[in-house]
Amino acid sequence: MREITTDIAVIGAGSAGLSAAYQAASAGADVLVIDENHLPGGQLFKQIHKFFGSRAHQAGTRGFQIGQELLERVQKSGARVWLDTLVYGIERDCSLGVIHDGGHYVVRAKKVIVATGAKENYMAFPGSTLPGVMGAGAAQTMVNVNRVLPGKRVVMLGSGNVGLIVSYQLMQAGADVVALVEAAPKIGGYAVHAGKLRRAGVPILVGHTITRVMGDGQVERVEIAQVDKQFNPIPGTERVLEADTVCLAVGLNPMTELVWMAGCKFCFIPAFGGHVPMHDGNMETTVPGLYVAGDVTGVEEASSAMEEGNLAGVCAAHALGLLTDEQAADKKAEINARLDALRAGLFGERRRTAKQQQLDAMQAEQGGNEDVG
Repeated sequence: MREITTDIAVIGAGSAGLSAAYQAASAGADVLVIDENHLPGGQLFKQIHKFFGSRAHQAGTRGFQIGQELLERVQKSGARVWLDTLVYGIERDCSLGVIHDGGHYVVRAKKVIVATGAKENYMAFPGSTLPGVMGAGAAQTMVNVNRVLPGKRVVMLGSGNVGLIVSYQLMQAGADVVALVEAAPKIGGYAVHAGKLRRAGVPILVGHTITRVMGDGQVERVEIAQVDKQFNPIPGTERVLEADTVCLAVGLNPMTELVWMAGCKFCFIPAFGGHVPMHDGNMETTVPGLYVAGDVTGVEEASSAMEEGNLAGVCAAHALGLLTDEQAADKKAEINARLDALRAGLFGERRRTAKQQQLDAMQAEQGGNEDVG
């Protein structure tokens, strides 16, 4: 077993991990980025739609273009990137067990940034294990990365931004979205995304759910029904849709396994997808030297993940003495201002409140002696 040493190890080469790597390497750190996929970039390279918001967050630019620019910056920064590489363990001293190129390694880093992202939730119902039932993110990967259409007639369950955006992208790829089904009484995502589906003639059925999926070895029919205020199907309201694919966009939860393994303390925040690691305003967890960034800290959007990655990279480099106090303070102020803007307004209030709850939990854990601002 070989041993590798580095200043900062970043686990995850998605939007948060690449942002962290760029900031740390640009400050002069020796950075090793590790990702189990054969291509870097994470979710950004699946996002063919244009971002919107502010110029600071590249409004009007498509997600994969943002990913390409970020990847180019990381490559020029001097950070090393190990792909097709598995981190299978982490000790409390932040040493990593890694399989790379068929060999076993121990990676010893002065600081570790975990940016492992989130995974899709699943929903069980009769027929949910039939071929053709999949997560919306899996369908998005098939279409936008692998150029494979998962099916011709699709029923989408869930009207958050993922469900709305992936539905439209499936239509762009040539599929017929038979219906978008949502148990809540109103859509959960942005109206601009829902508007595109409505104009394309896709029925958005709020107050409905999937009760079962039928077919001989694959999806052939989907039974839906109206639900009551407790989200229970109402007998007698069932109807059947002809479809060969069901996509589930029923939420995400953080991929926190490595953070649990390291011994970090957690708090439970439903708005962030469940149990999330406590961290301070520098993105450092209860385990000294271990930082988190992006959806592993709580599910938000790609822009927020990139900014948290920026913050973690700056703070880790500062902790190593590679940035002066003044340089770090200036960079952190700029990043936090952009994060505050992302969490402002009607749609950002829930995430802003959840993040403050997470910071407060960390402050309480530290006995109220640490600055989490």
